[in-house]
Amino acid sequence: MKFKPVLTLLLLNTCFAAFSQDRPAHKEHQHRIASTEKGLVKIAVMYPYAEGKTFNMEYYETKHMPMVAGFLGPNLVKYTIEKGVASGIPNQPLPYMAIGTFYVKSLSEYQAAIAPNREAIRADFANYTNTAPVILVSEVVR
Repeated sequence: MKFKPVLTLLLLNTCFAAFSQDRPAHKEHQHRIASTEKGLVKIAVMYPYAEGKTFNMEYYETKHMPMVAGFLGPNLVKYTIEKGVASGIPNQPLPYMAIGTFYVKSLSEYQAAIAPNREAIRADFANYTNTAPVILVSEVVR
């Protein structure tokens, strides 16, 4: 019976050591991911929430974003789709219903790919939303 507290302490120390060793590797992994995106151009297409505005996430995910991604070709590194769930301030309205983000290597190649397809992209909006997006183009610094 005297061994029970010692065994418990030994198990706790082993668990603590195991978890504390995982943390630096996790930070290195995060840094590695961030550094692979550094220098990319990020195009965030944000759909503001407002009373009476709608957004069809299924259509956006399965039709619209793949269509636009296809226009971008090899310049596209990746794209993400986010669904708004809450405001960062409690009891405040949701700022955006959704955000679609494209990560590309070259802004000029992005613009050249989008220009001839601009009307097709805009015409497709009616298939999934009744709000006008806000677009932010930025460079990933970290």
